[in-house]
Amino acid sequence: MAALGFDRVLHARDAAELAELLTAERAERIAVLDAAFVGHRHALRLALVDPRFPAGAVPGAVAVAGAPAREALLAAALDLAADGPAGHGRPLPDALADALPRSGVAVQRPELGTLVATVPGTEAEQAAARAAVAAVDEEAVRLRRAVKGRDGFFTTFCVSPYSRYLARWCARRGLTPNQVTTASLVTALAAAASAATATRLGFVGAGLLLLFSFVLDCTDGQLARYSLQYSTVGAWLDATFDRAKEYSFYAGLAIAAGRSGDHVWALALAAMVLMTFRHSVDFAFMAADQETARNPVTAGTKTQTGNTSPTAQLSNRLDRLGWTVWARRIVVLPIGERWALIALLTAVTTPRTTLTVLLVGCALACCYTTAGRVLRSVNRRRPRTDQAAREVAILADGGPLAELLAPLLRPVARRLPALAVPVLAALAAVGLPAAVYELGGTWASVGAAAGYVLLSSLVLARRLNGALDWLAPAFFRAGEYLTVLALVLRLDTAALPAAFGLVGAVAYHHYDTVYRLRGGTGAPARWLVRATGGQEGRALLVTLCAVLVYGAAPTGAVGHEGPGAAALQGVLVALAAVLALVVVAESIHFWVFGDATAEHDESGDTA
Repeated sequence: MAALGFDRVLHARDAAELAELLTAERAERIAVLDAAFVGHRHALRLALVDPRFPAGAVPGAVAVAGAPAREALLAAALDLAADGPAGHGRPLPDALADALPRSGVAVQRPELGTLVATVPGTEAEQAAARAAVAAVDEEAVRLRRAVKGRDGFFTTFCVSPYSRYLARWCARRGLTPNQVTTASLVTALAAAASAATATRLGFVGAGLLLLFSFVLDCTDGQLARYSLQYSTVGAWLDATFDRAKEYSFYAGLAIAAGRSGDHVWALALAAMVLMTFRHSVDFAFMAADQETARNPVTAGTKTQTGNTSPTAQLSNRLDRLGWTVWARRIVVLPIGERWALIALLTAVTTPRTTLTVLLVGCALACCYTTAGRVLRSVNRRRPRTDQAAREVAILADGGPLAELLAPLLRPVARRLPALAVPVLAALAAVGLPAAVYELGGTWASVGAAAGYVLLSSLVLARRLNGALDWLAPAFFRAGEYLTVLALVLRLDTAALPAAFGLVGAVAYHHYDTVYRLRGGTGAPARWLVRATGGQEGRALLVTLCAVLVYGAAPTGAVGHEGPGAAALQGVLVALAAVLALVVVAESIHFWVFGDATAEHDESGDTA
């Protein structure tokens, strides 16, 4: 037990003595182990020290963490003591584990596979149990379990076969997953800086560093699973840093191209917009297709609502054919394949080629995944849950303007046809960027932005439980981000780096919202959404600022750096700085100092 982190071992002969010990015990985590237990240490580790759960058990052992679970364990011990030895007739830890749910404490019972955990009743059973323990290579099992069960082709065959040993090396030297995550971020930033040198050697070094950053990115999760060092901050850092690493590398490529006279900031920003759109599609579909299982084990657990559409059934049948599984995982261009592609192209081609191929590949992957999810949704036979509708509405990021207008528009919204939500959201997402590209800097563009606000409010006035309503958040992401891109392309291409920073700050807020929902912690505070303006408010604000700095009379061709250009750059930088300060500071306070529970990604879904 000491090897598992329990610093004190006390002995009790029965439930009555255990109750006496528990009455005086105030340790955060308490484990009860039968003296006759036979099994693998890792079986005990999975049940007794996993910080994600308030209680865990395997045959012959049970553990609880936190005051409510400790009180439930004491109550169970008192009940068993009152019943006497005949009250349970089996190992005390097993009886305690069965009694905990009656006090509202759900018990996590890990899948052991080939691991052994038992309390033999006879010498023959004990000998058989010890033989079973000896027949299993516990360390090999532990290493296999460190690897995510469902992952991409590149990760599964090109990284995990050796990164799991790197995870073990880190564990034996006392390194934490958060330290490895931070090292991965530093390595990726070094890769971006190497790419920014605009030399062939720098590009090669950038590709190698980016690949090593991905290896470390895999290692941190494997280390967490290997040593069960899960944490709220760790889950948040892992998810957030993945986006920061990739988008900073886009910026490094753009800087490199600029140093050689090729301006690709528009491509870099377009790549970030496409990736956030794709992720918004993924996250919103998962929110709409799943319901939250509110249970004491983990508030963040998501369960499938049972999509029995023909498309879903076909997908399940294809999953039984090995080669189709890997082909489908490759074609969606998940993070492993994507980073490998970026690293290779960076090393052997130019930044423009890298970003262009990335845009084309990700656009095709996005079309493939979105089409599949649309087919699943239109053929879906079960209705969306209220919880799903609420989460989709949260992801839509409606601000104070939509909050004010939605009640006024609700009578109209209720009479709209079923497909009105995705159609109106798509119209807004296409219409405002196109109008800004043609009319940016004039009052007509502000009128278009006002129309965008109206359409957004009309969408958010409805209950978003329609078959394709989950597309609305992704369309709003595209509408807001493309508006910024179109504005700087129309008025001042030199402002593209500032626009990249502004979109990055807003994207951080949107990703953070996703991670809160996936962790079961609910929506961001309403004051934060209001303070940041909501997606419709920010689109209107940026458009209005362009009119004011250009005096409503921009001159020159598209992309011309005319009068007002310096002021526009300053406005975009200021907006990016203020938004980043507000959302990052609030996010750090929420995850680090709050009581949030982050969900560690074990799904293997595309990122």
